[in-house]
Amino acid sequence: MEKNPVSLLEHPEQSLRKKSIYDMTYEQMEDWAVSKGWKKFRIQQIYNWLYKSRVDSFEEMTNLSKETRKALSEEFEFTPLELVRQQIAKDGTRKFLFRTEDGALLESVMMVFDYGNSVCVSSQVGCNMGCAFCASGLTKKSRNLKASEMVAQFMAIQKELDRSNERVSHIVVMGTGEPFDNYENVMNFLKTVNHDRGLAIGSRHITISTCGVVPKIYEFADGHYQYNLAVSLHAPNNRLRDSLMPINKAYPLEELMKAIDYYTKENNRRLTFEYILLNGVNNSVEDAKELARLLRPYNCYVNLIPYNSVDEHGFRPVNREEAMKFYDVLKKEKIAVTIRKEHGSDIDAACGQLRIKEIRKGRK
Repeated sequence: MEKNPVSLLEHPEQSLRKKSIYDMTYEQMEDWAVSKGWKKFRIQQIYNWLYKSRVDSFEEMTNLSKETRKALSEEFEFTPLELVRQQIAKDGTRKFLFRTEDGALLESVMMVFDYGNSVCVSSQVGCNMGCAFCASGLTKKSRNLKASEMVAQFMAIQKELDRSNERVSHIVVMGTGEPFDNYENVMNFLKTVNHDRGLAIGSRHITISTCGVVPKIYEFADGHYQYNLAVSLHAPNNRLRDSLMPINKAYPLEELMKAIDYYTKENNRRLTFEYILLNGVNNSVEDAKELARLLRPYNCYVNLIPYNSVDEHGFRPVNREEAMKFYDVLKKEKIAVTIRKEHGSDIDAACGQLRIKEIRKGRK
């Protein structure tokens, strides 16, 4: 059962909790080490133990002095997550359900592609975006996840893969939550997984997805990051997008596309538009033509996503033939397009579905 966040006033001992070592970027650890009078190379050793050897305790860092290990253990702890459940699909997709220190539930998923193993990370507990088709929004956001809680998702999955000498090659931040609504923590998480002395996931192998938080798209553009940007679009006009995605009422397509134009000019990067195909809602030939007209000016491609049904919403997926009709229209209109392979169809595949099921089970 998902618990309410713990009040520090009611439980003062919680305020004494140590900071997770996973919360610290390399630069922050360097500053901390200097404040202790340590040499900077010490942080190289610590990061190597954390992210290359992937140890679970400071005592395992055997090339550090006892005094150094003691100082670390007095100030830091390790993972802030407990693994509650893991589901494994026939196609190799794995879904992980975690519990945080304050009792909240969150999930991550690992998908197997021809190019490697990709991990989808959640960035918030619940979601306030309220997209009409999404399981993640069935519970409102209770808080942002800390960088350590995002790193811990990745680490738990990588440690599972270590058993078979595999590795995570790609990261997408498009699990539960809106990443640009938790911007600072998400960017700190990415610093750690991208850092050469951290997990060394290449920038071009990292994708952040937003449903259209326009001010943060500008901020992200000004950062000139090499990470990939994906925009959840799901409709070619304001009327339809208003009905599917409430954020469109705050940032309508005109404002969103203006921000996208700024991003592409500042970064000269191709971006992805995500488009979930909903039977009888946004999948007509006219919808495809209107989408092509909207996107033609941009250096982009469209990722068509088969819909994983969520009982509470009542939307239905399209079949392969209907998906190909939409695909063919975009192709004829010279829009680069792919249809994403379905993953985990024999488990709780929709984003947030496993978490919701666990919450409801706990309420019975």
